[in-house]
Amino acid sequence: MLRVALLLPFLLAYCKDETLTGYGAAEQTFVLQSINETPFPARATIAFPEEGQIVGDAPCNSYRATQNVPYPWFETGPIASTKRACPDLKAEREYLAALARMTLSEVSGKNLILSTSDGEKMIFEAE
Repeated sequence: MLRVALLLPFLLAYCKDETLTGYGAAEQTFVLQSINETPFPARATIAFPEEGQIVGDAPCNSYRATQNVPYPWFETGPIASTKRACPDLKAEREYLAALARMTLSEVSGKNLILSTSDGEKMIFEAE
């Protein structure tokens, strides 16, 4: 019995959510502010409601994807979205393409920063 009690903290630590959800992004919706230091001209959001899940609203459509790499790495699974048309489709394509390229993440207070090793960066702020 003593061995189980000694192992319990290690087992619980092993079960910790290692995605963005477990590192400060849970229960928050982030709004895109800029891509590569250029203010984004439309509204786009991203949230991490459960371990490994990404959901959000692009300028025209809602979308979802998976994210299963450990923090601070970032990698979306295939991004699925609804198919509504709107005047902001160009901004939506830019947003979803940039999101798919991101490889690193950082949650800092109200900010979520997604980036690549090539210097691309997406800045989000919690609502």
